[in-house]
Amino acid sequence: MAKQYESEFNDWIRQEKLAIELTKVVGELWLDRSIELIIFRRKIFDNSVSEILNDHLYAQKFTNLPLSIDISVDLAKTIASLQVPPARIDIGRLGAEWVKEGGNYANQTDFVKDKLTGIVGNTEFTLKPKDVVLYGFGRIGRLAARILIAEAGKGEQLRLKAIVTRENSGEDILKRASLLRKDSVHGKMHGTIIDDLENESLIINGQVVKMIYSNAPGTVDFTQYGIEDALLIDNTGVWRDRAGLEKHLNSPGISQVLLTAPGKGDIPNIVHGVNHEKFDPKNDKIYSAASCTTNAITPVLKVIEDKLGIVKGHIETVHSYTNDQNLLDNYHKKYRRGKSAAMNMVITETGAASAIKKVLPGLTQDITGNAVRVPTPNVSLAILNLQLKSSATKDEVNEILRQASLQGELCEQLDYSISNELVSTDIIGNPHASVIDAPATVGSADNRSVVIYAWYDNEFGYTRQVVRLAKYLCNVIRLRYY
Repeated sequence: MAKQYESEFNDWIRQEKLAIELTKVVGELWLDRSIELIIFRRKIFDNSVSEILNDHLYAQKFTNLPLSIDISVDLAKTIASLQVPPARIDIGRLGAEWVKEGGNYANQTDFVKDKLTGIVGNTEFTLKPKDVVLYGFGRIGRLAARILIAEAGKGEQLRLKAIVTRENSGEDILKRASLLRKDSVHGKMHGTIIDDLENESLIINGQVVKMIYSNAPGTVDFTQYGIEDALLIDNTGVWRDRAGLEKHLNSPGISQVLLTAPGKGDIPNIVHGVNHEKFDPKNDKIYSAASCTTNAITPVLKVIEDKLGIVKGHIETVHSYTNDQNLLDNYHKKYRRGKSAAMNMVITETGAASAIKKVLPGLTQDITGNAVRVPTPNVSLAILNLQLKSSATKDEVNEILRQASLQGELCEQLDYSISNELVSTDIIGNPHASVIDAPATVGSADNRSVVIYAWYDNEFGYTRQVVRLAKYLCNVIRLRYY
């Protein structure tokens, strides 16, 4: 027993040293060359040693392959030795392929060059940074600021230049800075925030962000703050039709608008990963990132529709309460929402079912939906009860979803959990639009229907989708391998 203890402990120390070595290589690649290494969509940069090792353990269980920290370090060093332009590379996938296929190559350099064909040696790929303005600074606005700052790197993609709010006194700026620093749900922000009240700015991780007052779209000249050709992300939800959102384009310095709520009328509603490539940003200037629920359920529906077909279905959303509800009983224009959000489960309507037809117009089957608001501050659960065109067992459905989460066009949107102990707080901070709870999947005896449970962080996961869409609209997406 004593020998086993010493052996295991010494091996853990060895792995910690390798993780430290990995963080050094990853940091240099990210900050010097805009090359981001991840492990199955989980970030490595700015993560602790224990988190990195835990992600490797997850990868081993997820793939049933010996994806050790040693392999990741070797792959990172190999990538660093090659001519690679700005890129996002999943060394989890690359490591899995090395374990299975490495014997077919003379060395790891040849392997990486082969796998990253079109990336290694690409000297023509360049990025032009895009300015971003956040209009509104509530739950989604503050998370968007966190993500934009964290993903700044060398500043070659999206640059947060300004935040617009309805009040802008020195006290207001200090309060908003405090809310950004520490969040009751999402914890502390990684980094530093310096209050520059003299210049009405916040300096966040070295990035100067101007705090601007406005109470209506189109009333600010952003060029006077050095902001040009910017994307404005409207987080208020007040203006959701074209007539209202077009007013933002009257502000000098703004060239595009992205709404973080379902758009009305002819505004394109986009779920990144599902239908974003159907829209050319050159053809329109106003877009919607749809809702958190639409972003969560649409990727799942697309996978099942493409592989098995859907006859019909019902989606019930168990959704955390939001600021739209009352903390204590009070008047509300909608039914039931006037009752205390912290004390009641509240049945309410959801527009997700109708929004699906906008995002997946090919899915013409009857999909109904409803929602129950529950007394939790964040994380929601979509329960998809689907009747299938092709028969499939529960295990076959799970494998289809697992493969979709491993690689392919929806791997950023779909995560896959094998834990029997998963609960809502485990999902806080998950960057995916949807997390499949595999052990909870229920299949029918005739294999013609299935119930899928999909968790989602309706704040952070959704906001990551917003930022992904913003990068697409601004043409600042790096080359990718994952």
